[in-house]
Amino acid sequence: MKVWKRNLVIAAVLLLVCAGVYLNWLRGESAVDLTDTLDADVVMGESTMVMGDAGEAETAMLNASMEDSEAVSAEEYFAQMRLSRQEARDSAVNLLQETMSYGESGESTEASCQLTSIVSDSLAEAQIESLVIAKGYSDCVAYMSDGVISVAVAAPEEGLEQTDVALISDIITSQTSYSLADVRIIEVK
Repeated sequence: MKVWKRNLVIAAVLLLVCAGVYLNWLRGESAVDLTDTLDADVVMGESTMVMGDAGEAETAMLNASMEDSEAVSAEEYFAQMRLSRQEARDSAVNLLQETMSYGESGESTEASCQLTSIVSDSLAEAQIESLVIAKGYSDCVAYMSDGVISVAVAAPEEGLEQTDVALISDIITSQTSYSLADVRIIEVK
């Protein structure tokens, strides 16, 4: 009975991932092919750190992207980040599926837990993005990884103020188990 339930959950997760990939593919056909314009040095676009301490890698990425800020518009930035996030998730899901198919029962159980975690993170990110956009911001991308959640928000012309940061932080902490120390809000101009 447990095997049946587990297989049903795995099939449901795979169906959701496949549906997401298909919808992303459909959306990508009508838009510009972003894989040609994606540049590793410009992934962050025009952005500045608003809250929290940035690690060395985040600081280097922000500095490199700020130098090339004219190369990527805010709209392209959000599209590129969503594409990059989806590609990373797709490769992780494929790897976990292979592990579940060919691995031993212990490895399959661990892979199933990781797959469930990826799906729950995706749903939480989508919910955060929807709530931030509902609060009046034009666009937003959330990304959860390694105990940190980064949220890039399209800033108004005057930039993000402390009230904006507090509002976005409240949305994040109410939708996830992350503390304020784990939240990174990035302003995209």
